[in-house]
Amino acid sequence: METFQPTVGVESTFPSDMPADHAGLPVWNAENWFYEDWPVGQKIRSLRRTLGESDSHLFNTLVTDIHPYVQDEMFARRDGVFGRRLVAGAFVFSAGLGLVATNCVNAFSYGYDRLRFIKPVFIGDTIYTIRTNMEKKPRTADLGLIRASYEIFKGEGELVLYCKHLQTVRYKNPGAIVVIEK
Repeated sequence: METFQPTVGVESTFPSDMPADHAGLPVWNAENWFYEDWPVGQKIRSLRRTLGESDSHLFNTLVTDIHPYVQDEMFARRDGVFGRRLVAGAFVFSAGLGLVATNCVNAFSYGYDRLRFIKPVFIGDTIYTIRTNMEKKPRTADLGLIRASYEIFKGEGELVLYCKHLQTVRYKNPGAIVVIEK
């Protein structure tokens, strides 16, 4: 595997709508990685995050998820399969991916495949995410396609969610990449 060289805040994006002396500054937390910089097989792990009552409630309110398993404590305890309220799977997905999300100015989400909710997550559970770069291939003259897996764990390593993320990423040297047309 190639040596990974982080480029956080190394270069500017040189926006034209701010003073030049500001625009030329390196951008904090805006990675400048290109297709060539994402090695297949690389794994990263996020920090952990505890999902609280207010997190869950705010997410449910924003997306209008009023299912009794995530919003009704009395139902969940008395009639629910798990005996307590769940954290919505869509929130676990969003929070888990957010833990390893970057602000890479050269990468764009293309979609998600094989999303699976494997185990329930409850209010008060702590999650973390492992991202693995699975494969990459040239897609167009300007962009390559990277497929990464995301595994979200709770507690001390119990897998609760799995998905694959497809990203299009700009080439550092577009002329050096051979795109095979289908």
